Amino acid sequence: MASPEFATALNMKRSSMSPRTLFSSVMTVITFVCAALALIPLVAVLSYVLINGASSFRLSVFTQLPPAPGLTGGGFGNALVGTFLTVGIASLLSIPFGVLAAIFLAEFYRDTKLAETINFLTNVLSGVPSIVIGAFAYAFVVLATGTFSAVAGGFALAVLMLPTIVRTATESLESVPRDFRQAAIGLGATRFQTTVQIVLPAAIPAIITGVMLALARAAGETAPILFTASTSRYWVRSVWEPTATMARLVFDFATAPYKSQQELAWVGSLVLVALVLVTSILSRWIVRKR
Repeated sequence: MASPEFATALNMKRSSMSPRTLFSSVMTVITFVCAALALIPLVAVLSYVLINGASSFRLSVFTQLPPAPGLTGGGFGNALVGTFLTVGIASLLSIPFGVLAAIFLAEFYRDTKLAETINFLTNVLSGVPSIVIGAFAYAFVVLATGTFSAVAGGFALAVLMLPTIVRTATESLESVPRDFRQAAIGLGATRFQTTVQIVLPAAIPAIITGVMLALARAAGETAPILFTASTSRYWVRSVWEPTATMARLVFDFATAPYKSQQELAWVGSLVLVALVLVTSILSRWIVRKR
């Protein structure tokens, strides 16, 4: 007769080869394979941009103007400044309205038909193609002012950023435990004081994360800029004049027939990817730090 130890080992061996165990192992392998396949496009894009952009990278590109067609050298200093300017204007327009709308939805009209309607319209706005928003900004700002400008570009980007900020800020406020509100009200605080002094500070890290994600998306948008800010070969002198941006510069130079401009397009692409990467890292760092 077999010893108890041998019987136990035999049973463990049989259990490891059971259909349920085999199915679990196969699904685990399939999951890892699918995850690897999903990463291939990201790695391929980043590698291609890094290889082509790093080969032509030089510090002077941040301080020089774009070269004339057919000439070598130059940079995209004006486009980098224009990008920060248009995104800054978009932030000034979208962040206050987005956060206030989120406070309205999450703290004062939660679980009401009005809040449901606004959330639905916000989701619809987030699905509108960026080129349509660019056409709207063109009709609303450019035609009204009579010129392409950084303000028009910032307005278009603000419309793009607004749904992301509203949704993330609303979810952040709603995730704050109700015990915080009840404790503040129990101590005699008003709803306004509870929202401003208790709920909002607790939700700020997640709100900042949503804002940074919106900023990263806005910095890389091209279609709205085509309709609103246009482009320029010169340094920005006023927010009410055509303004170059990194996305527009990459679009123009990538399709140019001159190698020097194509190289600048790759360097510009590398800078844009780096900006998005830094923004994503900062957002995660803020959440973990909190």
